[in-house]
Amino acid sequence: MKNKLYILLFIFAFQSHAQRSDFNHIDFQKADSIALEYKNEKLDNLAQLSHKLTNNLETDVEKFRAIYLWVSTNIENDFRLYYKNKRKRKKYLNDTAKLQVWNQEFRNTIFKTLLKDKKTICTGYAYLVRELSKLANIECEIVQGYGRTGTTTKEDLALPNHSWNVVKLNGKWYLSDATWASGIQNPETFKFVFQYNDGFFLANPKMFSVNHYPVEKKWFLFDENQPTFDDFLNNPIVYRQAFNNIAELLTPQQMHSTIQKHEKINFQYQLQHSVKKEDIIFLVDNGTEQKKHQPFSISIKDQFLSLSYQFSGIGFYDVHLYIQEQLIATYTVKVKGKSL
Repeated sequence: MKNKLYILLFIFAFQSHAQRSDFNHIDFQKADSIALEYKNEKLDNLAQLSHKLTNNLETDVEKFRAIYLWVSTNIENDFRLYYKNKRKRKKYLNDTAKLQVWNQEFRNTIFKTLLKDKKTICTGYAYLVRELSKLANIECEIVQGYGRTGTTTKEDLALPNHSWNVVKLNGKWYLSDATWASGIQNPETFKFVFQYNDGFFLANPKMFSVNHYPVEKKWFLFDENQPTFDDFLNNPIVYRQAFNNIAELLTPQQMHSTIQKHEKINFQYQLQHSVKKEDIIFLVDNGTEQKKHQPFSISIKDQFLSLSYQFSGIGFYDVHLYIQEQLIATYTVKVKGKSL
């Protein structure tokens, strides 16, 4: 009975957050087709581009959708610029004057590269989404903060390192990240590859906060149980495909857990859609080998997913969750021998 009550209360709270499900009644097909129709448009006239993308759409959410999709599928993430900025910021971390000079120089470089080559980093994506939205009379702002990926170290988060957008639709603010939606870095060539991910469009604030931490706390878009920065640093690592599958990570809420041998560790999630039990696996890495394992137990009810796993040996393990062969999240588990 308590579990049923918990699930009902959770679903109510989950639905109250500003997210894409607020617009399940909207068909974005027309907005998407317009964004694709104007693929390869130049950036020399933003007012004209905004007009082309939004003029034949009725609602603000459809207009924003066309703008967001166009930016995410036409602007390249310039990893060369990203790594250059990362090196300079690290170099000038303890020299405020030089850091300010570099930030100004780099800001100019970002926008020149954006307008000339349609390449940029997160700041340019967020700027372009904001400007095109404002030209369409849609209230949109840039959020400065911290972004955490599988390759981000704590040293990388000494200063804010990421930008994204909030947009006001029907009187409510919504979160979107055009940068992370746009594509990935090819692991062999290190070049950008367009690979649109729809999970970052009007994302669930709770899920978004797992790897986005705003400088201004109001842009969490939820008031209850806001994470501290230490919470953010200790979160599980979530990957791009998590945002297409998971509405919220519930348990564990930290990346690292310590348990005893033969003790069960539980994992709980709110799903975005139904999945089959056979599509859920753990890839467990003990440092010398990786093995795929089915969870010890799986329960799926009302899109509430509960898993458990049990380790038979002591050691330190990386545990990777996959759903339908898509990498969702990574945890670390230290398994100790039982105390005497």
